[in-house]
Amino acid sequence: MHGSASPGWLLVALCAATGAYCLLRMRSSVEEQRRAAGGEALMGFGMAAMAVPAAVFTPPAWAWSAYGALLGATALRSLWSARTSPHHRHHLVGTVAMVYMSVVMAVSPGPHHHGGTGVPPLTGALLLYFAGYVLLSGVRLVPAAAVPTGGPPGATAWGDRPELARACRLSMGIAMVAMLLTI
Repeated sequence: MHGSASPGWLLVALCAATGAYCLLRMRSSVEEQRRAAGGEALMGFGMAAMAVPAAVFTPPAWAWSAYGALLGATALRSLWSARTSPHHRHHLVGTVAMVYMSVVMAVSPGPHHHGGTGVPPLTGALLLYFAGYVLLSGVRLVPAAAVPTGGPPGATAWGDRPELARACRLSMGIAMVAMLLTI
């Protein structure tokens, strides 16, 4: 996206690793967890693609429009799912933020997309939302007390570990804050 290459590559690595873990979570035996993990994997890989430093690869202008259309379709699906689950409302805000960022990237002049091209009130509102989400998610990760799981250590499948799913969502929230700061 914007800025120097090193933080951009770290953001790409974080988002890609998060997307890869979300793919592992899709192997869960619980359908709702599989569905949420699929949306989060798409989000993680989409954010990784958006975070590739412009000095390394600058996609053609039409690519951002196509990306925005794909994310718009995902936002519509999230809107439909948001009727029943608060977690899907967060997916909706995330996909809308990604549509917004892809539109900003599509209309930004020049290959390096210098900051200041977004709509400040919308960017500020999204920043506040994701900063609050990151803080709340971080607090939820702090262990209150050790709770016995009833089985041997390691018996829980990777896709059914709620603390890892929360860490995954936290890392995507942090990445979203970093990406919004560059707009």
